[in-house]
Amino acid sequence: MITVLTEKPSVARELAALLNATQKREGFFQGEGYYITWALGHLVTLGLPEDYGLSGFVKDHLPILPSPFILTPRKGEGKERLLPDKRIVKQLVLIGELFRKSDSLIVATDAGREGELIFRYIYDYLNCTKPYKRMWISSLTEKALRHGLENLLPGEDFENLYLAARARSRADWLVGINASQALSIAAGTGTYSLGRVQTPTLGLICKRFLEHRDHKPVKYWQIQLSHTKSFTEFSSDGALHFDTPQKAEDALKSLQRQSHAVVIEIKSETVQEAAPLLFDLTAMQREANRKYGMTASETLEVAQRLYEKQFITYPRTGSRYVTQDVWAEIPRLIRVLQQDPELGKHISKIKFGRLNRHILNDGKVTDHHGLLITEKLPSALSVKEGIIYRMIALRLLESVSEPCRKEISRITLQVLHYDFGLIASAFTEPGWRSIRTAFDDSTTGETDVPELKVGDRIAIASGSIIQKQEAGPQLYTEDSLLSAMERIVSETGPAQFRKDLKQVGLGTPATRAAIIDSLLERHYVLREGRMLLPTPKGLEVYTIIADMPIGSAAMTADWEIALAAIEQGAFSGEKFQAEIETYTISITEQLLKASVRNEAVPELLCPKCGHHHLLFSDHAVTCPNQQCGWLQFRKVCGMILPGAEIENLIRNRSTNLLKGMVSKSGKKFNARLVLDDRQQVVFAFDK
Repeated sequence: MITVLTEKPSVARELAALLNATQKREGFFQGEGYYITWALGHLVTLGLPEDYGLSGFVKDHLPILPSPFILTPRKGEGKERLLPDKRIVKQLVLIGELFRKSDSLIVATDAGREGELIFRYIYDYLNCTKPYKRMWISSLTEKALRHGLENLLPGEDFENLYLAARARSRADWLVGINASQALSIAAGTGTYSLGRVQTPTLGLICKRFLEHRDHKPVKYWQIQLSHTKSFTEFSSDGALHFDTPQKAEDALKSLQRQSHAVVIEIKSETVQEAAPLLFDLTAMQREANRKYGMTASETLEVAQRLYEKQFITYPRTGSRYVTQDVWAEIPRLIRVLQQDPELGKHISKIKFGRLNRHILNDGKVTDHHGLLITEKLPSALSVKEGIIYRMIALRLLESVSEPCRKEISRITLQVLHYDFGLIASAFTEPGWRSIRTAFDDSTTGETDVPELKVGDRIAIASGSIIQKQEAGPQLYTEDSLLSAMERIVSETGPAQFRKDLKQVGLGTPATRAAIIDSLLERHYVLREGRMLLPTPKGLEVYTIIADMPIGSAAMTADWEIALAAIEQGAFSGEKFQAEIETYTISITEQLLKASVRNEAVPELLCPKCGHHHLLFSDHAVTCPNQQCGWLQFRKVCGMILPGAEIENLIRNRSTNLLKGMVSKSGKKFNARLVLDDRQQVVFAFDK
């Protein structure tokens, strides 16, 4: 018998059908000499301090440097956080039984660093020694699955991939466990969380917030003229910036005595815009956030569903290119879209005889190629699934189209001794833009300007003064934060080091959404519209770690370079761990000495029993009397309730109007939280 281990039940079902393993059992499929089972993600993880006999958050126990590390079944949540999850243990026992009954194994977990780690932790925890081979695929279509099964790879080929994954796992444990406990002990109350990638990401958000808050904008005033020529209305902007409104008004009065402006210069150039590359995960998350307001984790979740339904290729890719063998399939994938009534109308714009080959680059594809559709055309998609699928399909069509060429003319007008400028833009060859404009007309960038030539006299219809100011640093959205995480810019260190940082970034495409979510869950960051803002707690953490290496994006990116070297067999995992342990000792000592200002907590009596003062935590406000049991979670419909609003709720029986809460269906709404006659919290809506 051969046991096939997948990462999720949905993949197991597809493989079972392909291998004719039609006998459904509890937790696995069986038939034709195969057992096919699944892992439910990370079944086995690194043990907690308690698994080493060390109670948590005790100063004398820090730093904790396990040798060796213990593997344990994944723990439960909440009150069960120290106990193995019963569902996980049950599946793990089953996998162990199937491994023992088998002669060999096939690893069919996701083809990447984390997928390899999921299998190897299970394999090591079960003390399994059975030989295994690896299935390495980029989509779940029948063709891809069959090809993967027919071309299994030796398990030892992925040893370095596992060593890199294990090094990442241990580094996150060492830094996360020790730093979090050290800062929590220093604070004396509450729980604080620090991490190898999480904390530098928080640093990016806080630093940008403070720069934005402290920016003192310089105002200036500019004159704008409105013109008419050949029944076309357009405007021009003054070249002069006035530092007071009075100076601008004086100039405008002079200009209003004139009826015409004269064209004194026209500079034209033809600009070529290269077609975009395919999406990798981060690029797709950024565009979905920018255009549709979808969060990074939401985009990944939708893409994962499309992948499991076999409509797109593996979404957690970090490449935007394809290899030669995949390139040969591109024309067929494009023709699949002819059957889609909306996307099919663009196929006539594709020149199959000379497709743009700039996405073809074997050297820039590592684990997986750029995101593609598959030969399976979807039907009955949800709204968000449709959005993501169309994004990927359109990007494929754009990427193989010709460059866009347009003529840009910078026109200078003169009135008296004042210069005014405008820019006219017209496509000469729309190229890939002709695909995009069908769904997003705003991307054309054309300015409706009549034909002009030097010496033309242009009528002035009116003039106005516009107040402007120099833009300061903009708050992060998920789009701009993902961009910042993707390319770390450092002003220090050798040139090659700074160049390497730009290529690595913070985290990986597969983990960046989870990092942002963890900052939100830990109440370090909140969403205000599309903006990401630090909470007072997040700013307090940033104040402490701002000048420490743990807050440095450059240091974390440097570790990613080391992990990539381990994966390539060019660096030792043991040496990397030794360096992390040395750093862990240092950061633990620093954080234990930190001075932490805790949130000011108002003294409030429980509204239900009226006898006990409420207890505040990051997640909830509770009555300490278990018989009373009054509780209010601080996160309500995506919004974190600050202490001041909790105080309003208890003292005044109503909060202020809370804006921007999000319902389960994803719709935003405004409401107050009020206490009803039974001391329960309910919504109250303004008329």
